[in-house]
Amino acid sequence: MTLYQPRRAVLYVPASHQKALAKSTQLQPDAIIYDLEDSVAEQMKHEARVNLRKHFQEQHQTVRSPLKAIRINSLATQWGEDDLKLAAELKTEAIVLPKTETPQQVIDAARKLDDYDAPEPLGIWAMIETPRGILNADEIARLAQKSAARLKCFIVGTNDIALSTGVKTTNQRSALLPWMMQIILAARAGGIDVLDGVYNNFQDQEGFKAECEQGAMLGFDGKTLIHPSQIETALNSYSSTAEETAWANQVIAAFNLPENASKGAISLNGSMVEQLHIRQAERVLARAR
Repeated sequence: MTLYQPRRAVLYVPASHQKALAKSTQLQPDAIIYDLEDSVAEQMKHEARVNLRKHFQEQHQTVRSPLKAIRINSLATQWGEDDLKLAAELKTEAIVLPKTETPQQVIDAARKLDDYDAPEPLGIWAMIETPRGILNADEIARLAQKSAARLKCFIVGTNDIALSTGVKTTNQRSALLPWMMQIILAARAGGIDVLDGVYNNFQDQEGFKAECEQGAMLGFDGKTLIHPSQIETALNSYSSTAEETAWANQVIAAFNLPENASKGAISLNGSMVEQLHIRQAERVLARAR
């Protein structure tokens, strides 16, 4: 079985902020996105890369270390290529590709990673945050069926979607829901994870908790975060319940029985479960761990 790595709480850390980089080593989200894009001013782009290289060189990976990703600047900018080279050099788990609008953008990034001898597991997390990106989400997600494309995950950029469309994020994001569900559906059809956007008011813990619960209900795998105070709530909101864990253990145990080894579907507690439920059970157990 493939080990599923949960992405319940995914924290952005600006690479231009040395104190934030240092503090990130003491935190335990599921993943950290070291940001070279939106949170870094133009005059700080080079310094941010220098900071990040030094940070990675000084850290030692442990079993409990969060996944590490780097959000690069668009390859259409003067900084994107250097960002991508750095990610390949540092052997991160992923790059985050901002404002992904077409499959070709993912293909181009993957080819450049190959050119830079990036390790095969280094994946691409595509940010869907523009009207064109939403319209093309299904076509982009189809790339996940090709290992050479490296596509592993979608991130919904709710702030940019709201900005580019003019919709309001109030009233439980009701105006955004149709587009969010469209992106989730595309991700599921492609077999990749999908993460909810950030909650801007990090001091509003009740509002943040409600949005996490909404995201989990919609089917997101986790939430992107802007502040360490949000980590625990996101981890709890996207973790498996006791009932879900019990079901997952039963599914795994049932399919591990010799008499079920070659079966595509079996009866379990009066319900029909199929091979596809094994992956779902693995994800439930990974979140429980």
